[in-house]
Amino acid sequence: FKLLLETFETNLVSGFNLHVGSPISSGINAEYGGTFKRVLVSLLQGNRSSDPNVMFDKAHQDAIDLNKAGVGRMGTDESTFNRILVTRSHKHLRLVFQEYEKISGRDIESSIKSEMSGDAEDAFLGIAKLINNPAMYFAEQLLKSMKGLGTNDDKLIRLMVWRSEIDMVEIKECFKIVSKGITLDNFIKGDCSGDYKNALLALCS
Repeated sequence: FKLLLETFETNLVSGFNLHVGSPISSGINAEYGGTFKRVLVSLLQGNRSSDPNVMFDKAHQDAIDLNKAGVGRMGTDESTFNRILVTRSHKHLRLVFQEYEKISGRDIESSIKSEMSGDAEDAFLGIAKLINNPAMYFAEQLLKSMKGLGTNDDKLIRLMVWRSEIDMVEIKECFKIVSKGITLDNFIKGDCSGDYKNALLALCS
C-alpha cells in the first residue's frame, strides 16, 4: 500500500502487470477486502486531478462533506473520504483540510484517527499525511525503514533514490524532528555499512 500511496504513478501498474503476467487488481481483489481494497483500487485507477487551479467554493464544500461523513454523523461514511482524498489534487486538498479544521474544530488527521480504525485508518491517514507535509511523511517512512531490528533495505533504497533530487534537503530537516535530534546521515552511518552506506550518504548530500 505504501508504494502505491507514495507514487500514484500509472506506470507502476503497467510495470507490475508486465512483471507478473496478471493485473495487479487481481491480486488486490484476492488479498484484501472492505474499505482498504476500495482505496487501493481507487489509487490504481490514477484518477487524481492534476488541475493546478483551486476553487474555494468546491474546496469548502468538500470540507463540509468530509465533516458530515465523519464527526457530523453516527458512524463514518468512508466512501466520501475515498472519493475526495483519492481524486482531488494535492493543492485542492490542502485547502480542503484548512477549511475542514475551521468547520470541525480539529485537523483532518486527528479526525481520521478518532473516526476510523485498522486498515481504513492507515490508508486515509497515510494519504492525509502525505498531502499535508510530504517531507515529514517521507522522513517518518525513512525512520521506520531503519528503526528497530533489521533494516527494510528495499524501502530505504527506493525512498533515498526517489527523493534524492526532489526534496531531500527538506526531508533531512524533518528527519531530525521525527528522530528526536539524530540526523539522517548519522542514522545511516549507524545502521548501514560499506559501499551500501557510502551510496546512501551520497544520496543524502
